Amino acid sequence: MTRHVDVLIIGAGLSGIGMACHLTRERTGRSYLILERRTAIGGTWDLFKYPGIRSDSDMYTFGFGFRPWHGTKVLADGPHIRQYIEDTAAEYGVTDHIRFGRKMTRASWSSERGLWTVEAVDERTGKTETYTSDFVVGCTGYYDYDNGYRPQFPGEENFRGRIVHPQHWPEDLDYTGKQVVVIGSGATAITLIPAMSKDAAHVTMLQRSPTYIAALPADDPVAVGLKLAKVPAALAYKAGRARNIALQRASYQLSRTNPKLSRKLMLAAVRAQIGSGIDMRHFTPSYDPWDQRLCVVPNGDLFRVLRSGKASIATDHIDTFTEHGIRLRSGEELEADIVISATGLTVQMLGGADLEIDGAVQRTRELVAYKGALLGNVPNFMVVLGYTNASWTLKADLAAEYFCRLLNHMRDNGYTEVVAVPEPGDKSEASLMGGALTSGYIQRGDGVMPRQGTRGPWMVINNYFRDRALLRKGALEDGILRFGRGARRAAPEPAETRSA
Repeated sequence: MTRHVDVLIIGAGLSGIGMACHLTRERTGRSYLILERRTAIGGTWDLFKYPGIRSDSDMYTFGFGFRPWHGTKVLADGPHIRQYIEDTAAEYGVTDHIRFGRKMTRASWSSERGLWTVEAVDERTGKTETYTSDFVVGCTGYYDYDNGYRPQFPGEENFRGRIVHPQHWPEDLDYTGKQVVVIGSGATAITLIPAMSKDAAHVTMLQRSPTYIAALPADDPVAVGLKLAKVPAALAYKAGRARNIALQRASYQLSRTNPKLSRKLMLAAVRAQIGSGIDMRHFTPSYDPWDQRLCVVPNGDLFRVLRSGKASIATDHIDTFTEHGIRLRSGEELEADIVISATGLTVQMLGGADLEIDGAVQRTRELVAYKGALLGNVPNFMVVLGYTNASWTLKADLAAEYFCRLLNHMRDNGYTEVVAVPEPGDKSEASLMGGALTSGYIQRGDGVMPRQGTRGPWMVINNYFRDRALLRKGALEDGILRFGRGARRAAPEPAETRSA
């Protein structure tokens, strides 16, 4: 049985649910369906279950622009974010359009038919289902849900304790009264340290190199004030969102234009938090601010547990695992009952599915991105990837608005196909996420991430204000986008559901 819709969305996380809502909000009149591999809404926020899981961006900008986040927490925990996404889907009637437990394995475009054919496996039954659509939107994010990045540690076979990756947190893991070592210095590690230190005997954060860390208030003082003043929630959200977008951009710009000053300010703030009893070398990166993503901690919770002695930090390299812990190159041995490998993610595009055009498999690394959303020479296809230097949802919202602009333009002009066509030399060697950041996962993902371009709309600027103008107001008929009125040779089955 073949099911047909106008728009097939892959993934029911923040990006996929947002895209579906925009299809309705922008009155596209297009039918749509969402294929979601998991059995629940939420994507990342349904997958991760480790202690303390929370956003690493403020909720004014991490929430959807069209649906206010009503809490006052600057950083929200995972369960509340997942509930927010689920409630948004329910409010816009999206939930009934989702087919859960479906893993897309192949998406193939036929120029002759002017259609996408998508194969997906129902993981409950093992059967393959076929869907056709006029458009496909990839909202799967950019990492492998099955395999987090987990290096093989020397001597780990000798370790008598347990090694756990946060991406696959065991429900039966009891760390009460245990010695815990968390390997890593990114957002996951700095979340785990204070969360686990409440029950563990001691938690040690083991890092090869420090990360820039900034403390933020747990509750947004402006949000609290507006709530006390009984300012309407929608107005408060709009004002807070605009303020935080501006602050994010200003902080990033300062780091890029005056890295010495930015570094001085960030390190001074950390020094004030940790006091004189902790060596600043553990918090002094060798790179400039925003060469890698900045980490934030609410109310300085990480610094607080370090000062209390419930947790400690070691900056060194692993020599080998031993029976009872980890020996460092310095000769120091860290005792451990449990080791948490907070070592990052494995980058993957489209959930690992094959992408084909007229039977030819496309290597995503060889494709160049147009406006950070469409892929060059791939018709009627969009991939949604958020910002690396700001909240993911800011870019996801803009991309969804842009896609709806395209759909409405095509409807009004009788077009059935659109493709961005690059010229020779438009593709650079930098990946879509490269250039600005040097993080390990970005370097490891270079083999699968699409390229960014060398000029104009092919270049990725990671600037919300520039993208807002480009995606909301920029000309659609710009000579790069090619529109067509191809006639379909074989009529598809009737659409299941309509967005508006």
